[in-house]
Amino acid sequence: MIKIVMILSLILGTLYADDMKARKIMEKVDARYDGDTVTQDMIMVLIDKNKKQRVRQIKSYSKDFGVDEHRILFFKSPSDVKNTAFLTYDYDDSKRDDDQWLYLPALKKTKRIPSSDKSSSFMGSDFSYSDMTDKDLDDYDFKLLKESKVKGDKVWVIQSTPRTQDVIDETGYIKGILLIREDNYMLRRAIYTLKNRAKKKYLDVSKMHEQDGVWVVDEMKMISKRGKQTTHKTVLQFKNIQINTPVDDNSFTTRRLEKGL
Repeated sequence: MIKIVMILSLILGTLYADDMKARKIMEKVDARYDGDTVTQDMIMVLIDKNKKQRVRQIKSYSKDFGVDEHRILFFKSPSDVKNTAFLTYDYDDSKRDDDQWLYLPALKKTKRIPSSDKSSSFMGSDFSYSDMTDKDLDDYDFKLLKESKVKGDKVWVIQSTPRTQDVIDETGYIKGILLIREDNYMLRRAIYTLKNRAKKKYLDVSKMHEQDGVWVVDEMKMISKRGKQTTHKTVLQFKNIQINTPVDDNSFTTRRLEKGL
């Protein structure tokens, strides 16, 4: 019986190689207050392997609905994406899949994003639909690898590993290396290994500031690489950030999605 218990312990330890210190850090990251509402302008810059750029202007609104968060994005320019809109319901309940919808004005149609498509590119960027929602901590094992520094900021380096194949299929990632700032529990950098292992994505939250007691991001970059070769890059810049200003509950519906700004 003792041998059986030891074997089971080893098996479970392999399946769920969780580090409690790392998990507590990630719980603080997840619990960090980020405002009840956020309104902001976004600039999305898409850069291909030949350094050719496409620039998109976006308006973003988000609001907490209890423990859940709703977010809506409206593409303002250029003309080929104008009036395209994206709505997401980010649920706190780990048993519920987050809901996402994309409105395509050329088709005058709202498309619901199924779980099977969430690992695909969001509007041609290096961010996936899955990247547009918060991750459920219960879906991952965490391991604290070391402490380090990024441009003078102390960070914890934490490995994130999906617990199930379903999570891998939905996100497209088999592993993440997360660099968390020790002073404010903000994600500073991340390296994501994709399912085919030949590709990786590198996230750099290059600019952030504290506003009204809330840490907000001013700029982030996601770089896709195959080996050492950069295949594509997306830069997101955030301007005119307003925190805890009134946003109507009815702003987060598929009807509002289709109506536009």
